[in-house]
Amino acid sequence: MANQKDIHLYTAPTSNGWKPIIFLEEAGIKYDITSIDFAKKEQKAPEYLKLNPNGRIPTIIDRSNNNFVVFESGAILWYLAEKYNRFLPKNSDDKSLTLQWLMFQMANIGPIMGQAMYFQRIAAKLGEQHPFAIKRYVKESRRLMEILNTHLKGRQYLVADEYTVADIATYPWARAYYWAKLSVDGLPHLNAWFDRIDAREATQRALEIPEPFWAFFGKGDIEELERENAERFKDDV
Repeated sequence: MANQKDIHLYTAPTSNGWKPIIFLEEAGIKYDITSIDFAKKEQKAPEYLKLNPNGRIPTIIDRSNNNFVVFESGAILWYLAEKYNRFLPKNSDDKSLTLQWLMFQMANIGPIMGQAMYFQRIAAKLGEQHPFAIKRYVKESRRLMEILNTHLKGRQYLVADEYTVADIATYPWARAYYWAKLSVDGLPHLNAWFDRIDAREATQRALEIPEPFWAFFGKGDIEELERENAERFKDDV
């Protein structure tokens, strides 16, 4: 169809789901979006599994590249960065550093903070108490935030003092420290980095697409949103 955009994004309002939206909004790229409803298990529908065999979000189809499909949020960011030549340093060393910090988020911050959120905001809400797991994941999440804080000393952003896909990937996770019941007190460089990205209009706009989930950031009716979220994922316990 003539009015179709090159990029068709399948996503939902989660830390991973916001990553490609932040990129596209910051880059000013028009895109089509399909919101995936977890409550209806649309991510497990046969047609969606043909695009993303892991049954997760986000996923993109690049219509300008023979409907090429990319899944996994970090891979999507890298693909978009190379396609549009945005948010990726040109210097080879800085490009490698960007990939390293992107992988740091994918392999560490996302999985660890995700478990801290799950055991406290979903499992516990549904009556499943796992204090050992909670202590483990919250403590490890704090350690990862301390690594970011140390690295950000004297830096505006994670790599080369420019906003890159490493920042785009890390921000919606690290900034959701409230939802992980994680303290970031005493981490001035991390908090200054939060402030810089909080001030980016396009990034903040992206956090409202396809819809906001302000509880991640300690806003709104936390108790009600926590209840709704736990109910949505109750079959995962």
